[in-house]
Amino acid sequence: MDILYLLIPLSVVLVFGIIGVFWWALQAGQFDNIEREGERILKSD
Repeated sequence: MDILYLLIPLSVVLVFGIIGVFWWALQAGQFDNIEREGERILKSD
């Protein structure tokens, strides 16, 4: 039962970390044009 006092806050921190990384990726433009990468693979030089 004592392990829950450690695991619950760690899981909350992990969730906020994942949300923070996703928010950073959105702000950095990682998902602006996702079709471009699919077309780039098909059109190899």
